[in-house]
Amino acid sequence: MSARSFLKAGHPPTLFAAFLYFDLSFMVWVILGPLGVAIATDFGLTPAEKGLMVAVPVLAGAVLRLFAGVLVDHIGPKRTGLIGQLVVLAGLAAAWRLGIGGYPQVLALGCVLGVAGASFAVALPLASRWYPPEHQGLALGIAGAGNSGTALAALFAPALAQRFGWENVIGLATLPLAAAFVVYLVFARDAPDRPPPKRLSEYLSVLRTADAWWLMLLYGVTFGGFVGLSSSLTIYFNAEYGLPAVTAGFFTAACVFAGSFVRPVGGALADRFGGVRTLSVVYLLAALGLALASFQPPSVWMALAVILFAMAALGAGNGAVFQLAPQRFGKEIGVVTGLVGMTGGIGGFYLASSLGWAKQVTGSYQAGLLAFAALALVALACLTGVKARWRRTWAGEAAGAPLRL
Repeated sequence: MSARSFLKAGHPPTLFAAFLYFDLSFMVWVILGPLGVAIATDFGLTPAEKGLMVAVPVLAGAVLRLFAGVLVDHIGPKRTGLIGQLVVLAGLAAAWRLGIGGYPQVLALGCVLGVAGASFAVALPLASRWYPPEHQGLALGIAGAGNSGTALAALFAPALAQRFGWENVIGLATLPLAAAFVVYLVFARDAPDRPPPKRLSEYLSVLRTADAWWLMLLYGVTFGGFVGLSSSLTIYFNAEYGLPAVTAGFFTAACVFAGSFVRPVGGALADRFGGVRTLSVVYLLAALGLALASFQPPSVWMALAVILFAMAALGAGNGAVFQLAPQRFGKEIGVVTGLVGMTGGIGGFYLASSLGWAKQVTGSYQAGLLAFAALALVALACLTGVKARWRRTWAGEAAGAPLRL
């Protein structure tokens, strides 16, 4: 597979627009995490309240991804993306102008930010439908690398909050979002072979397919781990190692960049060696990294190294899962992306909220990290159990294209 054949196979302007839309949407989706230290100081939040604060946008995004996936199949990914971006822009502008007076308003803002998290179910089908099966892993890896936007939030939000106040950061976030909206409007195009809209019963029929549930579980661990940590690490480094909010944001950004930019590598490895083989290695490495992090390394630099390792593994897993999904559900990729993305968000909500709960109840994040490491091993066991059946039965779904499992 050469770079030239990849560029000829699809539509690069759409791929770039999908990446940028995804990237900046993810930036605002998790922005409460990097702002969490300042918000918690102003409102006197407990560790559990901080955990819930960063988890609510993740859960809202998870639920809304399902609806976004249905809209993608009904009105197309471009129109769905335009609607979502307008909703987020309006919500941020309203929150900034009206003000945020307490913890309930912070949670309400988190629900609005969930619309940005639903961009996953739009950007990936927008890119996917332009590329043939042999390029799906790399194309979706590039589009999905937009989850690096979480690093932008970690890099800039704490410093801007220190200078201008965290409330004004909410308003400033509308500026890059508006620029991304214009790029998306001009350059994104729906693929010409978009499948016709389906009835609601046809969407629900996907849930009667066991393979959809397996993919949902697999992504619930890889993406759940990635986004849950992305939302929580600024608070984690501040609480566990006493780092100032700005420095903790830099550490978080490094971890997020590791997970984001390894995602295309995971997709490319899955294209070459198979998604099942790639994921099997990923789950082992992620479980190891999370388990080591749970014992609170004595140095913040050791903690950074261990979490970087775990985030890179989870990021590669995100790319590998979406190398598998189009091979099995090419005709239903919109709704399947929504379903799989939804469980990824639910996994992130679980991890972020459980970390806050563990810290409040036990005084340590260990229980939350160890439980998620165990989930990675459960996912590995499930994948090992179904891979032989997938290799036997998926050939008929691939429409003559060679399988890469």
